[in-house]
Amino acid sequence: MDIRILRGDALLAHTAALHSVYVDAFCAPPWNEDEERAVEFAGRLPGNVRRPGFTAALAFTGEDLVGFATAWTTLAPFPTDRCYPQAAAGLGPDLTVEWLCGAREIDELAVAPAARGTGLAGELLEAVTADAPDGRSWLLTSVRSGRAMSFYRRQDWTQATHPSPDGKGIVVFLGPR
Repeated sequence: MDIRILRGDALLAHTAALHSVYVDAFCAPPWNEDEERAVEFAGRLPGNVRRPGFTAALAFTGEDLVGFATAWTTLAPFPTDRCYPQAAAGLGPDLTVEWLCGAREIDELAVAPAARGTGLAGELLEAVTADAPDGRSWLLTSVRSGRAMSFYRRQDWTQATHPSPDGKGIVVFLGPR
C-alpha cells in the first residue's frame, strides 16, 4: 500500500473517493451512519483543509483509495460545535485546555472493508500524528464500537474520559506521545 500525506487543497481532488471509503466504513454497524452524514463529511472538507495544521494521510492500492485519516490542530478557545462539548464535559475546563488545545486532533480514520486487518489503520494514525505539536494528539470515538476502543488501546492511546451523562457514549483518547 502506498500512503500519501496531503496538506491543504490537494486533498479536495480525492473528495469522491473519500466519500466512498467513508460510506464503506461508517454506514454499517456499529456506526450506522446514513448517506446524509457521509455527504456532510464531504461538505466539510473544503473548510477542514484550511484549518491550522491540517494533515491527511491517504492509502492507495494502485489507483484505489482504501483508507484515510484527517487531522488538524485544535485551537483555543476550545470549540463548542459538533462533539466538542462532550469532550469538554468529560475532561473539565482545565484539562480540556491543557491536553487538547494546541494538540493534533484526529477527525476521521476510515479503512475500506477489503483493507481491514492489514495494519493499515495503525499506519494511517501514525502518519497523521508523526509531526503532532509537542507529540500531543487526541481523538474522540464512541463506546458503541468495542473494536475501535480496542484498536486505540492496542496503538498505546490512553482513554482519558468515560462517557459523561450528556456525552452520548463519546470518549476522548490521548495519543501515546
